[in-house]
Order: sequence, then C-alpha cells, then structure tokens
Amino acid sequence: MYFLTGSTFDNMISYLKGKIILKKEGLLVLDVGGVGYQVFLSAKSFKAMPEKGSELEVFCYLDVGERSLKLYGFKTYEELGLFSLVRAISGVGPKAALEISSFGALDKIKKEITEGDVKFLDNIPGIGRKKAQKIILELSGKLKTLEPAGQKPKNNFENDEAFLALINLGFPKDQIKQTLSQLPQEMDTQEKIKQALRLLGR
Repeated sequence: MYFLTGSTFDNMISYLKGKIILKKEGLLVLDVGGVGYQVFLSAKSFKAMPEKGSELEVFCYLDVGERSLKLYGFKTYEELGLFSLVRAISGVGPKAALEISSFGALDKIKKEITEGDVKFLDNIPGIGRKKAQKIILELSGKLKTLEPAGQKPKNNFENDEAFLALINLGFPKDQIKQTLSQLPQEMDTQEKIKQALRLLGR
C-alpha cells in the first residue's frame, strides 16, 4: 500500500466497507449501513471484484463535477493516490485517470515515466500522444510524493541542511540520521535542528 507524503488532497469519502448488492459493467453498488453507494471502477479492478453479496473494502475518491458527483473505487490506497495526481492534470478526465491508476505496480509506472516512455498509455481511452506526453511530464515530479505505506520516504541526509548543521556540532552521523528520520521531512530546517537537539539531549 502507498500513501501521499508531503502533500494532501481533499476527498470527502476515502474508504467504504460493505456488501455488494449490484454489479454492472464498470460499477457496483455497495451497501454500507443501509445506504447504497454507486462506485465506478476501472476495467481491471472490476474484473478482480468478488461476486454480488460479498463483503468488500474499497478506497474511494469523490469526484465533483459541474452537474454530478461520482464515486470512484480503488483496490489500494496506492491507486487512489495515483488517481488524485492524474486527475489534477488539466485536460485529463476521471475515466482516463481511473484506468491509469490501475495500470500496474507503482515502481513500474515510475520507471516508465522517468524514462519518458508514453507507450504504456496507448490503450487508455481518450489519451492521445500529446496528452500522454503532458501526463508524463507532469507526473515525473509528482510521483515522488507516493511512498510505500509502513516505510518512511528515503532521505538523502547527506544533503540535508539540518544534517550538516548537526555534523558541525560534533554529533555522529549515524545518530543524526536516526534522529532526523523520526522528524517530519516537511519541517523547516531551523525547527528540525531544534527538535533534533532536543532528541539528542542537548
């Protein structure tokens, strides 16, 4: 599972758990406490869904349009995070974003985007070559915000200003790295140094 780090996205309904009471190509209706939620799915996710009457957990994104509200479902939070990034790109609709989000392993997507390979988008409806290139360009930097759940984002502390400042104060490198890894990486340098010194006992 993956989550967004260093950024957030507004989403009123992020998760649902209930019983499938209807399955129709591309969508299902989930009974959650007596309320039926219509959830749209990618073709790949729909094929992997259990049969009617089964219990199901899905991560969700409530897409607010001019004339409608639509709930899109995802098997993992990784897919939800990727969908939110793609959906934020101008000119990319929810259906295309939904299919892209279910493409495959995030590492594979990152690799292809880093290499500028747009071929993996060829079979996405509504995505031509120019739009694919735009998606690749905009996602190349944004995908850094998606990190495996249960893991802290890798940090090159050697180039961290707080790390360098603490080195100059005479603390051992390993001790500094261990301390900084406990702090939010979005914290500004001065506050990071202050908190690190507190943890280091100075």
